[in-house]
Amino acid sequence: MLVAWLIGTLGTALAIRYAHTRALLDQPGDRRSHEAPTPRGGGIALVVAVLGVGAGFLWGHQGTQGRDAFALTVSFLAGFAIVAAIGWTDDHRPLPAAGRLLVHVIAAGMFAWAFWSATTHPGLTLLAFLAPLVLANVWNFMDGINGIAATQAVVVAAFLSLGLDGAWRALALATASATWAFVPYNFPRARIFMGDVGSGALGFALGGLLAVAAWAVVQAMPAPSSALLLTLPISAFLIDATLTLAGRILRGEQWWTPHVRHAYQAAARQVGHGRVTMGFLGWTVLASAIAVLTRSQSDFFVTAIVAGWYTLGAVLWWQLQRWAQVRESVVGSRNSA
Repeated sequence: MLVAWLIGTLGTALAIRYAHTRALLDQPGDRRSHEAPTPRGGGIALVVAVLGVGAGFLWGHQGTQGRDAFALTVSFLAGFAIVAAIGWTDDHRPLPAAGRLLVHVIAAGMFAWAFWSATTHPGLTLLAFLAPLVLANVWNFMDGINGIAATQAVVVAAFLSLGLDGAWRALALATASATWAFVPYNFPRARIFMGDVGSGALGFALGGLLAVAAWAVVQAMPAPSSALLLTLPISAFLIDATLTLAGRILRGEQWWTPHVRHAYQAAARQVGHGRVTMGFLGWTVLASAIAVLTRSQSDFFVTAIVAGWYTLGAVLWWQLQRWAQVRESVVGSRNSA
């Protein structure tokens, strides 16, 4: 996907200039993990790349898709654009969280409606609604240190492309390629952040691709539970986002407000952004390999693998949070001595 990579590369460079011109800068603060003012909104480049590849594919393959398949692709691109648009607006002037969520719900609903028309599968249609909605917000929550959201998206999109074909494989590879083009601008040193325009759109895209890949798995694989394996590569983000959110709710915090309580943020304060991003990347690459190697196993085996992997992830999350708290306490005691 050379075209997507080129658009991502050139577009991100232009986005940096635009952000400086418009003073779109994220300032350091107690609820952020960076130490210098940094431009935001670089994700607009990958949005343009994915939309361009999608539109080009549809134009070049007119008449080769059935009506329902065509409508599903269009609804995906439309929802992706809507989520990107609300994120782009929020990058320029902060919007209420409820308003952004409503837009995400509408975009996911559009995609799920078209998915139902194409598949008539109730369970997967629910997934087609929830996956883009949830991942759009998860990617936003987890986009807090250099490179983590982008590198995760590259691996997940590339993994999902293995189970897709036609327009969907093109979209998955375009997502991976355009995001890969963004990585050097964001890691190891962040010259720009992807912003809400990038994190929300990426999460929506990955959720939609996951739903379509699940449909392909259910049709092709002897063990329907093999679709569960598709969730392994997103496990690092799902575990950290879910457990952190649950903890904030239980503590009575305003869980919808910015914070630095995620495990990846706590770890980054101790060992730096680079090590944490690479650690999460290693986990996701390993998860992807396990998913590929076990895809033809029995329902019981697949279910056990997925349950065991998420249990292991939850234990590691708890250990990481505890370790970071102990380290912070020790450093605080030394500084006050």
